[in-house]
Amino acid sequence: MGNRLSKIYTRTGDDGTTGLGDGTRVPKDCLRVEAYGSVDETNSTIGVVLAVPSLPDAVRRCLTDVQHDLFDLGGELSIPGTRLMATAQVERLEQALDSFNEGLPSLKEFVLPAGGPGAAACHVARTVCRRAERHCWKLSRSEVVEPDALRYLNRLSDLLFVLARVLARHENGSEVLWRRA
Repeated sequence: MGNRLSKIYTRTGDDGTTGLGDGTRVPKDCLRVEAYGSVDETNSTIGVVLAVPSLPDAVRRCLTDVQHDLFDLGGELSIPGTRLMATAQVERLEQALDSFNEGLPSLKEFVLPAGGPGAAACHVARTVCRRAERHCWKLSRSEVVEPDALRYLNRLSDLLFVLARVLARHENGSEVLWRRA
């Protein structure tokens, strides 16, 4: 591990800039900072899901692995030219998606972002993940973003949707379906 923080504040960001992982100073609102910041938000919202005490063990294990992956992704985005995400991580999400989705009924209606605490928190995490994906795509229009990073976020939002469905059943026995007015 690199440097350890012994002092949390440095005052170096008081001028509206922040340091990337390679030491480069950039504006706090630049596309790269928006991208890794929204990945960090996604990780935090998954932490809220993990704080729900009644999560099934398989969901807890899966989301804990995801949190580690998101930390890697944030590191990759914060150091231009670094690659920490791998195709295997995307494939692991796809396998989890297939496994969790297997026991769910087919959807004929849209699902409302509701349910018990875990399901609702998963829906919030899903929408934050979609924002992170949009920020990373925006960054990719002007700088290099590795394709596996973009694929990972896309699969993760799908996984969070499926996990919300799983948790709705686990917590309430069913999910809330949209009904047309």
